[in-house]
Order: sequence, then C-alpha cells, then structure tokens
Amino acid sequence: MESPLISIITVNYDHPDVTCALLESLRHITYPNIEVIVIDNASPNDDPSVILKLYPEIIFIQSSVNLGFAGGNNLGIRKAKGKYLLFINNDTEVEPGFLEPLVAKLESNKKIGAVSPKIKFFNQSDTIQFSGQAPINPYTIRSHGYGHGAKDNGQFDHDTLTWFVHGAAMMIPMDVIKKVGLMAETYFLYYEELDWGARIRAAGYELWYVHNSTVMHKESISTGKLTPFKTFYMNRSRLLYLRRNVHGFPFVVAFLYQLFVSIPKNSLSFILKSKKGHFKAYCKAVIWHVKNMFIKDIHTNPLL
Repeated sequence: MESPLISIITVNYDHPDVTCALLESLRHITYPNIEVIVIDNASPNDDPSVILKLYPEIIFIQSSVNLGFAGGNNLGIRKAKGKYLLFINNDTEVEPGFLEPLVAKLESNKKIGAVSPKIKFFNQSDTIQFSGQAPINPYTIRSHGYGHGAKDNGQFDHDTLTWFVHGAAMMIPMDVIKKVGLMAETYFLYYEELDWGARIRAAGYELWYVHNSTVMHKESISTGKLTPFKTFYMNRSRLLYLRRNVHGFPFVVAFLYQLFVSIPKNSLSFILKSKKGHFKAYCKAVIWHVKNMFIKDIHTNPLL
C-alpha cells in the first residue's frame, strides 16, 4: 500500500500532560508518513510550551483566543499538507497499527468522505464507546451509538456504513474538506462533527466505521462531566443543529416539539432535581437562540 501523507490534528486546552500521552503513543505507530499538528486553544492555566519541548517534531500552533473545538481544528486544517486529515482528541491514545486500516479504507473507494475507528473507553479497555452511529431523530435531535457501553466480544468486527463519524477520532480526505468546507465554528463545542457528517453525506459521500483500527478514549477531560458548562453548550448546539439541518415540514414539527415538550420537560427536570446551575445554563442556551433568531451567519461554513 502506498503511504500518503497523513496530517494528525489535535487540540490542547490545559492538561498538557494528557496531550503528551497522546503524542507519546503516536511516536510508536507503524505508519511511516505523518505530520502532527497541535493547536493550543489559549490554555488559561497550564503552560502548553512543555508539549513542544518534549515533542519538537510536531507543528505547534498557539491561538491567542479559545476558538472552541471547531475553530481550533480549523486552524490545524489550514496548516495541514496531508492527503488525509485525522482529527483526534488529545485525551486519546492509539494502537501502533491504527492508521493503516483507516487509510486503506479511504484509498479503496473515492466515495468515502470520512471514517472513524473503533473507539473504546481508556479505563475500561474491553468496553466500546463507538462502533457506528444511528441517524439523528429530526424532532428530538438525538441519536445513539451502536454498541455504546457494550463489552467488545467481536460483535462489531466488520466495517459498516455509519450515519456519523465520531469527533474523538475521524479521518477525512483533504479534497472532501475543500468541497464541503471546514467545521462550522458557530457551534464552539458539541454537534460540530455531526453537522460536518451531515454536510459530507449531503455532498454525496459515504461515512464508514472501520473495525480493525482502535483508539482508546479517556473522554471529557477538558470539558468535565455533567457540568453547567457542558449543559449550556450541548443544548445550544443541539438547537443549532436543528436550525442548520432540518428543513420544511419536519422543521416545523421539530420546532413545536422543542417549544412545547422538550424545553419545558428539561427545565422541570433540572428544577425537580435541584440542579440550579444546570437550569440556569439550560435557560441561557435557549435564550441564546431567542436573541439570535435571525442571525445571518448561522448557515455559514468557513472555506479552506
């Protein structure tokens, strides 16, 4: 197999030790032709300079402001020279031979617009996080991953079409990015890879899960778990996805569902559980959309 250049892009936000663990695992991969691009998203606390000191072979980009997941990765895209771009979370570690199957899959069919490996939980190495994903419900704007939380007994050891690839590890040809545009920076966090996947499929490409490539994911180190911060961006981005990707009559139904079912239900749930911070964050997410109901650039996608 030929070995086209692969640009590996990861975003750092504090926790440089976590990023260094990823870079150390990348030093041991068997694929011979890579460049590694690390974007520091204006880390407010931990000094990221240690990353470049320990791993001088990388391309290091220091952003003066926090651009979010999409904006940070877009900085890396503009610097990348690879035929294929691998976007990988800094809180992952990889197996030595994980790249070859992803490259082989993309090389085998020019209709493939993106691939993701099997993703397992780092602290539960026998448990699956991602092995493909179902369509998003156009009304609830929710989906589910195939095999999520299941023990890996080989039941997902076959390549399959997937509706979406996983933001923790996804490889996309540069030619596809040139055609569909970069990640939509209006999201800042969450749903941006789902939006990207929808745009890639709309352009006529296929998305695939590749079973014989494995990445281990530590998950949510930068954003935390079940925090008001996450509640705000998750719900703000869910409604953004609705506004950008659901159209016509389904949009009307989805809008009414959100207005009269989802928003009241979620608000009441936070109140009953005495989660004041989450309730405020959820209200803030909804209010953002009220204030930006007629925002002009909501459908804008940055171009390369």
